[in-house]
Amino acid sequence: MRKIFSLLALVLAGCIRVGPDYQRPDVVELPAVYPVAAAPGEALIPADWWLLYGDATLSELVASARKANADIRLAAARVQEAEAVLREARAALFPDVGAGYTYSRSGVSTSAVPPPPTGTAVRPSHQLLLASTSYELDFWGRFARASEAAQANLLASRLSQDTVGLTLTGATAQTYFALRSLDSQVTVLGLSIQLRQESLAIARSRLDAGLASELDVYQAEGALADALFQRRDAERNRALVERQLAQLTGRLDLKLAAGEVFALPLPPVPPAGLPSALLERRPDIRAAEQSLVAANAQIGVARAALFPTLSLTGVFGLQSAEFGELMTSGARVWTIGAGLVGPIFDAGRREARVEQTQARREQAVAGYQRAIETGFREVADALVNVQESAQAEDELRGRLEAARKALELSRLRYESGYSPYLEVLDAQRTANDAAITFVRNRQARLAFSVDLMKALGGGWNAP
Repeated sequence: MRKIFSLLALVLAGCIRVGPDYQRPDVVELPAVYPVAAAPGEALIPADWWLLYGDATLSELVASARKANADIRLAAARVQEAEAVLREARAALFPDVGAGYTYSRSGVSTSAVPPPPTGTAVRPSHQLLLASTSYELDFWGRFARASEAAQANLLASRLSQDTVGLTLTGATAQTYFALRSLDSQVTVLGLSIQLRQESLAIARSRLDAGLASELDVYQAEGALADALFQRRDAERNRALVERQLAQLTGRLDLKLAAGEVFALPLPPVPPAGLPSALLERRPDIRAAEQSLVAANAQIGVARAALFPTLSLTGVFGLQSAEFGELMTSGARVWTIGAGLVGPIFDAGRREARVEQTQARREQAVAGYQRAIETGFREVADALVNVQESAQAEDELRGRLEAARKALELSRLRYESGYSPYLEVLDAQRTANDAAITFVRNRQARLAFSVDLMKALGGGWNAP
C-alpha cells in the first residue's frame, strides 16, 4: 500500500503547480566593464587565496578561524537546520502511515429501551491498527512549491555560510596585516627614539661647552618623550589587535612574535573580468537570488490554498472484545475513503496571504538588486584603492628618502653650529611621519588587495 501511495504522490505532484515559475529578473543593467581598468595580463587565483601572501602564521590563523570561529559554527548550524526543513517539506509528498493498539471498556445503561442483552452492560474492546493513514494529494503543487522554497533556502544558507567564511578570512588577513604594520611602526619608533637620544646627548654636550642654550636640551627632551609616547601607544594598539585576532581565530591565549609588514609579498593583482561574472561568483549575490527563488515559490504555496484539497483516508486492523480473538478472521476491520474540501467564504484571508507573498517577492527582488549594485561598487572601489595605493608607495618612498637625508644634514649643520636645534626637531618629525606613513600605506595596500579578492568572490581562475 505504501508503494501505491508513493507512486500516486509522485505522479500527482508533477501534474499541476500553481504559482509563477522562477525566472531571473533583469533588475540591474551592468556596464560592460568596470570604471577602473584591471591589471593587464592573466592571474591565477586559487580559492585559498590567503596562501599567496606566503606567510605560514597567516595561513595557520586563517585555518583556525575557519574551524573554530563562532560565526562559522553559527552558519554551519543554520545550514543543518535548513537541511532538516527541506527533508520535512519533501516528506509531505508521501503518506504518513501509523500503527497502534488500544484497549477500552465501556458501560451501557441497563435501563435503556430496549434493554441490552444479559451480560453486556460492560463491553471491553481490543483494537490493533496495522495501518492507518490520512493523506492529502498534492494536486495543486502546494507541497512541491514548499519543497522548492525549502531547497532554495537551503542553498541560500550554504551560500551565506560561504559568505561568512569569505568575510571571516578577509577580516583575519586584514587584522594580521594591521598587527604586522604596528610591529613595523614600533621598529620605526625605536629607531626614532635612538636618534633623538643621540640628539639629546649632542645638545647636552654643546650646553656643557657653552655652544648651546638650555632651550636646545629642553626641546630635545620633549622630542624624546614624544617618541617614547608614540611607541607606547603603538604597543598598546598592537596588544588590542592581537586580542582581536585571538577572538577571530577562537584562540584566546594567542601570542604572536613580532614581525615585519614589508616581509609579506604583494599578491598579484587579478584581472577584474566582466561585471556580469559577479552574479555567479559572489556567494552573497547568489544567496540573495536563492532567497528570491524561495519567495517566488511561496506564492505558489499561498495560491494553492485557494483551491479544494483532496484527501485519502484508510484504516486496516483487528478488533475484538477478547484479546485472544484478535487474530481470528472475523476480527478484521478496514475503512477507506476520500474527502474533497474547498473554501467558500473566508473574508479574503487567503487572497491576502497571496498578496503578502507577492510583496515578499518584491522585497526579495529589491534585496537581489541591492546585492548586485553593492558587489559592482565594491569591485570598482577595490580596484581604485589597489592602484592608487601602489602608486602612492613609490611617492612615499621618495618622500622618506628625502626626509632621512634632510634629517642627517640638519644634524650635521646643528653640530657644526650653522643652524638652530629647531631645524633638527622639524627634520625629526618629518622623517618620523614619513616612515610611519610609508608603513601604513603598505598595510593599506595589502588590505586593499584582500578587499579586491573578497569583492570578486574570493577565488577565481582567469579564462
